[in-house]
Amino acid sequence: MAIDSGATAWILASTALVMIMTPAVGFFYGGLVRRKNLISMITLSFVAFALVSIQWVVIGYSLAFGNDPASPVNAFIGNLQYLGLNNVGMDPGPYSTAIPGLLYMVFQLVFATVTMAIVTSGIAERVKFSAYLVFALLWTTIVYDPLAHWVWGGGWAAQFGALDFAGGTVVHISSGFAALALALVIGKRVGFGKYVMEPNNIPLTILGAALLWFGWFGFNAGSAIGANGLAASAFVTTNVAAAAGALAWMLVSWINGKPSSLGFVSGAVAGLVAITPGAGYVTPMAAILIGAIGGIFCYGVMLWRIRKGMDESLDAWAIHGMGGLWGALATGIFAVAAVNGASGLLEGNVHQFIANAAGAFAAVIYAFVVTYILAVVIDKTIGLRVSEEEEYVGLDIAQHGERC
Repeated sequence: MAIDSGATAWILASTALVMIMTPAVGFFYGGLVRRKNLISMITLSFVAFALVSIQWVVIGYSLAFGNDPASPVNAFIGNLQYLGLNNVGMDPGPYSTAIPGLLYMVFQLVFATVTMAIVTSGIAERVKFSAYLVFALLWTTIVYDPLAHWVWGGGWAAQFGALDFAGGTVVHISSGFAALALALVIGKRVGFGKYVMEPNNIPLTILGAALLWFGWFGFNAGSAIGANGLAASAFVTTNVAAAAGALAWMLVSWINGKPSSLGFVSGAVAGLVAITPGAGYVTPMAAILIGAIGGIFCYGVMLWRIRKGMDESLDAWAIHGMGGLWGALATGIFAVAAVNGASGLLEGNVHQFIANAAGAFAAVIYAFVVTYILAVVIDKTIGLRVSEEEEYVGLDIAQHGERC
């Protein structure tokens, strides 16, 4: 089958849109930390993009999308048929007959990079840079790649019928619960709960959120893998869910104080996360409800985290982890056959809800447990955390020799 030039052009553009989300996470997080760690947080995201790009080309894509139904391990991990991009070229690939195989590969690459960037929330302002490099390489290989295979590469979740249009389970549940596990292993920041740790640059965080919202159109609408009506539907559901999440978070937080800009953009990200797994399966009206509930739910989880004194520093768990979990369940509830052929609970399809719940909770357990073990091993061997003196000075100077 000939390559579709329109689809190819749209996925090229979508790949570029999703690429900007990785540094956008750096800007979002960089504005939230103290000034002495701003460069460090942005650097972690940029390095994630470079490191995961190489990992994905060498082995990650094959582990995630290599598919041999006859293999006894295919339900859990891919094979090495695409090692070093072997058998991946300019002709249409097995996952889309409309675009080149190389393009599908690089579109999936940028999903993997932004996932690693989100994980840095759990180690903000206290991670040793060398340990982060080792962790990022290992985590992408043994956590992200298998989860991508489960859902998108022909693994057990796909076979069971779980739906994840653009990464609610693969990207957001995995990164959010990984950030929580990391935070528990690395421990609280020095002075957490005793001293005020205010964001150093809220406009930078707002800029990061704007770029995330912008890039998310490629993230979700691009996942239609075509320039078609489904892409248009996903584009619309993405936008209205973000808007609903932003307004909902702002309104409920207003009860406890003032309508902050930080709360507004956090709600927008929560709405985007919540709609991601169902962007190509639900209607715009359902997307508004999913986004609004996502904003309120994630705000409540954040308040619970604060009350418990947990230092998952930048709330990837509350927003991405729990928001992704809600989105996966919501997809199993609100999916309608008229959009993309899949019916959810509201159309009487109980199995769809069960399949989505099974895939989501399995991802929660796998991402949290494996990340926790990996973090402990790294901490016990090369050390995960900087010294107290380095933390006091700030990672910009202590780890990178730079100053804002």
